[in-house]
Amino acid sequence: MNYVPIPVAMLPVGKPLPVNVWNPEGVLLLRKGQPIVSEQHRDKLYKHNASTTETEAQSWQRSYERMVHTLLMKGVELDEIARMPMPTTIRERDYHAAEQLSGGWLHLQEVLRGILYQGGLALNPLARLAALENKARALLREDADDSLFCLFQALSDSSLGYCATHALLCACVCDLAAQKLGFHPQQRQSLMSAALTMNIGMAREQDVLLRQSHAPTPEQRKLIRDHPQLSRSILVSLGIEDAEELDLVRWHHQPDSAEALAHNLQARRLLNMTDIFIAKMSARRTREALTPLESAKSIYLQTENEVSAGIGGALAAAIGFYPPGTYVRLAGGEIAVSVQRGLRANTPWVTVIVDANGMPNLNYHCVDSSEPAHAIVAPVLFRSSKVVVNGDRVRRARENIRPT
Repeated sequence: MNYVPIPVAMLPVGKPLPVNVWNPEGVLLLRKGQPIVSEQHRDKLYKHNASTTETEAQSWQRSYERMVHTLLMKGVELDEIARMPMPTTIRERDYHAAEQLSGGWLHLQEVLRGILYQGGLALNPLARLAALENKARALLREDADDSLFCLFQALSDSSLGYCATHALLCACVCDLAAQKLGFHPQQRQSLMSAALTMNIGMAREQDVLLRQSHAPTPEQRKLIRDHPQLSRSILVSLGIEDAEELDLVRWHHQPDSAEALAHNLQARRLLNMTDIFIAKMSARRTREALTPLESAKSIYLQTENEVSAGIGGALAAAIGFYPPGTYVRLAGGEIAVSVQRGLRANTPWVTVIVDANGMPNLNYHCVDSSEPAHAIVAPVLFRSSKVVVNGDRVRRARENIRPT
């Protein structure tokens, strides 16, 4: 029997536990339904390396993710959610769903958010991260445009949180750009893994920063500065051994550090540029978001060498200047959403969502922005669209796009 350590620090005192608690040698410490009776009792469990079975650990983790999602949908503040203990009940469906990652990007976002929030206390994290990465790669291979569309749309929705969306979007953009740059499959795997976990040391604070109406406090600035090292330490404690992945996480804010692995420089710069690119596109209460084109320009203007310039070109080629899921204004005055990359970085296929008279357009159909009548004149921000885009109808409209 394999046993998985449980997050003892997140267990409530006086509440029944929904799993049997064992030590790593299989000695029963606490039966399912019994409570932790005191802080001393909890300390004793910690000293005995309290664990549970893989099945129960995965089911409990799924229950935690569902709890966090429910609280977010209810508008509970993120700092309050961050203090929540592990749930004291596990639904029957959580046992059946624990191994299943059969949903789409929003399901992966929910799973990843749970892992990132728990950090070093995450239950069975390596197996869950591996399953999540495999599913993400499959979705990206199946339809890269739909993947980008879903994630850029999610980036605009603050109710979903930010840390996991940012991580998934960075992972996808990095992987697409890495293909353009000719990265070896193992390099791409390390890069995607690093993108998903590079901010595990400050994931909860990322979501708090998104919503707070004042500048970061001195404590938050210190965490922002120190989190690459903290994230690396957490990953090592979870059992991550990939030297390239750990190097990428440790130096994703300082890609040119002399202490980093010399052969990993291009990957570090790609992760660094992608991280900044996505962050600039996310609005805060203290600042407006940038459009993809503005974000890209702000990064490219800072490139000082051929390596970084080449990475910038790969990013543009991979996702375009108007990535799927982002918004543009057309020559006729309409507002459209980009739905599929085109032959050139500046000519995606788009769907009009607001007509020239400012009225919502419910008749979705895709047009080629390389045609003069549908030419893009400017990117626009999410708030300027003033309508909710129906993803299912966008997918149906994309079925009529002619092959390129």
